[in-house]
Amino acid sequence: MERVSEHELAIWRYFVKTHALIIEQIELDLANQKRVPLTTYDVLIALYEAPEQRLRLGELVHKTVLSKSGLSRLVDRLAREGLLRKEKSHEDGRGAYAVLTDDGERELRKAWPIYAKGIKNYFAAPLSIDQRNSLQQALYSLYESMKQLGQEDEAT
Repeated sequence: MERVSEHELAIWRYFVKTHALIIEQIELDLANQKRVPLTTYDVLIALYEAPEQRLRLGELVHKTVLSKSGLSRLVDRLAREGLLRKEKSHEDGRGAYAVLTDDGERELRKAWPIYAKGIKNYFAAPLSIDQRNSLQQALYSLYESMKQLGQEDEAT
């Protein structure tokens, strides 16, 4: 078994705890302003950025941080709320698409200023420009490393 140093463990714990605290605070800010929660925002922004503002449900899983079952329940709820609609696939008849509605885009746009303010106030502002640059480089390296691992797993 690979040993994790105290230093590595401390960095990991700060990363996880800080992420949780920032997300919790942004969620609270969104709730106080009666805006969609981050999980909903995550789905709506993925659809907004997609070609024709639609994605197959399988693609949507990979663009969000939700499990397949969690996403399925959320998509059903958002469809009931009119923030997206589900369409059957005409190509194969088995799959389904989630498509952003005008109401979904409106809710996305209403939530963004609060989310952006949270990113600025809780994540960016407490750090100096040098700290932000170092953090960006470190997170980019981790991201690229994990992407590479994912590609290796798919190849096997």
